[in-house]
Amino acid sequence: MSDLSAFFQSVKLPVMPEVAHALIRTLHDEEVSIIEVRDLIAKDPVLTAKVLRAANSAAMGLRREVGTLDAAIAMVGLSQVRTLALTACMNVAFPVVPGLDRGEFWRSSMACAGYSQWLAGGIGLDAGQAWLAGMMLRLGELIIVQVRPEVLAELERQPTIPGDRWAREQKLLGFTETQVTAELAHRWNFPAAIVRGLNSASAPLATQPLSQLGGVLHLASRLADMAFSDPDIVDALPQDVIAGLDLNLDWMRRKLPERERFIDISTL
Repeated sequence: MSDLSAFFQSVKLPVMPEVAHALIRTLHDEEVSIIEVRDLIAKDPVLTAKVLRAANSAAMGLRREVGTLDAAIAMVGLSQVRTLALTACMNVAFPVVPGLDRGEFWRSSMACAGYSQWLAGGIGLDAGQAWLAGMMLRLGELIIVQVRPEVLAELERQPTIPGDRWAREQKLLGFTETQVTAELAHRWNFPAAIVRGLNSASAPLATQPLSQLGGVLHLASRLADMAFSDPDIVDALPQDVIAGLDLNLDWMRRKLPERERFIDISTL
């Protein structure tokens, strides 16, 4: 039995609302209609309110308020509205972890989601899928400390470079938070591409053929944990992963977004 299989025998999986499971099922359906997704979200008034707040935040520069789910979908797109709804559901499903800065955790997750979406656009990947996977990436840490609360201080100690955290997890546990998240995504019936991307994110080049999403998540997580957005930080990223994804370095340096651009925890 693998270390991860043994670990999951003692895990109490977070309970996702039925609306979330229904939304996950739509991820497998490329022909899902706008009406179907809208009606699923509309069943939950609290979730609807959170999605509208998030959509208004995303549309802030357009000088018009989003007041209905139809307007939100028209403004930011069906894929983004669905991922916003799933993110809100996941936030509710995971309890507060004593000793963990919840605000900083979700700020980091939002930054990872934003950078994942940006990098995905640079190589033609599904940007909505990359955003959702980036938002989920660190959920495995919340499950780890649910079972092993004594390792939290070690996982969160400085420096917080993602590779260092993943290396510490591997040494302490025999697996990483990204692999835990991948197993969770598998049990929640997320699409196989998201599961594979999450599973390989801590070491994307170790699995062949390369999961492009895994490589994107690896780079995005590193960018999210950097406190500044100077174009020179692109040179500090793993160049072999960048080359494996065939990302354009000049484009990355010229277009690197500010980390804070992605962060809005008011809806969480």
